Amino acid sequence: MSSSLLLLLLLSLLVPTLMLEFRYHDNSEIEQYLVQVSADNPDITHLYSIGKSVKGQQLWVLALGLRPRRHAVGVPEFKYVANMHGNEVLGRVLLLQLIAELVRGYRDDETWSLQLLNSTRIHILPTMNPDGFDVADTNCLMSQGRANQNGVDLNRGFPDAFAGLRKQQELNEEQREAEVRAVIGWLRSETFVLSANLHGGAMVASYPYDNSDRGSVWMASPSIAPDDDVFVHLAKVYSYNHASMHKGNLCDDSGPFKDGITNGYNWYKLEGGMQDYNYVWAQCLELTLELSCCKFPQPEELPALWMDNKKALLAYIQQVHLGVKGQVFDGWGVPVQNAVVEVEGRRNMCPFRTNQHGEYYRLLLPGSYNFKVSYPGHEVLTETLSVPHGPEQYSAMKHDFKLRRVASATVRTQAEPSPSCNYSLLPQGGGGAAGSAWNGLTVGFSLVAALQSLMD
Repeated sequence: MSSSLLLLLLLSLLVPTLMLEFRYHDNSEIEQYLVQVSADNPDITHLYSIGKSVKGQQLWVLALGLRPRRHAVGVPEFKYVANMHGNEVLGRVLLLQLIAELVRGYRDDETWSLQLLNSTRIHILPTMNPDGFDVADTNCLMSQGRANQNGVDLNRGFPDAFAGLRKQQELNEEQREAEVRAVIGWLRSETFVLSANLHGGAMVASYPYDNSDRGSVWMASPSIAPDDDVFVHLAKVYSYNHASMHKGNLCDDSGPFKDGITNGYNWYKLEGGMQDYNYVWAQCLELTLELSCCKFPQPEELPALWMDNKKALLAYIQQVHLGVKGQVFDGWGVPVQNAVVEVEGRRNMCPFRTNQHGEYYRLLLPGSYNFKVSYPGHEVLTETLSVPHGPEQYSAMKHDFKLRRVASATVRTQAEPSPSCNYSLLPQGGGGAAGSAWNGLTVGFSLVAALQSLMD
């Protein structure tokens, strides 16, 4: 554990919780704030690192919820990521303010916060590209600081399903940027259901796909995902809960966007994006939220920009409770990993599979859906479910699938994922992708607790 981080922990004993000013906090200030919030609220927050940037800066994530340290069966995992491009900085401010608002609401027993944190585990990564931020220009349009320390645009650095389909490329993850590898590992350590990454330079909610298999020809038309209806709904939830995004014509150099939303590919082709990677390989529906015409808004604009986005940020999290969730049990009554759970008419590139707890989550709009569940040594199960709207109740519909063994099955079998779909969940969620960083921080918090007991 670094001496500087230990000092931050010790200082949290001596100073009151930071008043979060509306300004741009540097990376060390963000680190200090997250450490302090976590130390002050250990019952509902859990601080961990998913890895380091090229320059060695920690990529800190704060998890918030009733059980913040690890996944609980039936509780969906949600995440926000900001500052993927180092010079697009509003997201850093918004996510710090969101943390403060969630904690304040919970401590004040406000119903909205209690319901959200009791039903959801929320992960917040305020900066994915701290190195880029360190050198970012404050110009509204210039791109200095956009890339990471190696000069690589992180939103072009993920494995791309469409490129893979054309070229049958290996992922070669070890050759990818440190920040990209950290996020890939993070996605494998948690069963994320819904996500958004926060950008700047336009005002629009963009949804998959960002790329297409149409080769080099771009026809300025959508690249439609199997869950397109859900993505359109999610994008509209954000744009219409935002103060003005839904107007669609707010920036001079982009748009207009009907309803303040766009299919990513219909806007421009993007290969190697994080949004498509989340959806195709991690079964996590993700939007890209462009939240300001200016990449680096003036500090005096920040309070108003927070108020413009506050309702939308909270409403979007609530959508993690769309659709249906549950577990798949084999013929012995045991939850099974890697059972395929398919919805008729939604042919995903990589089929949605159950996690290590046998869980599945499918974000669906209200309606009737035919499900097909398959697992080795068992009969294929088909069921029709009538799915209600769950967000108002802070819970998706719960439905378990119970499989029947085929007559010849006498011993339990395990399903293996398709290698091309890159499934590789860790045994337990909870920030396991960066165990060493978190272990050091846990020691620090233990020391803080001991010192507090001596002071009391």
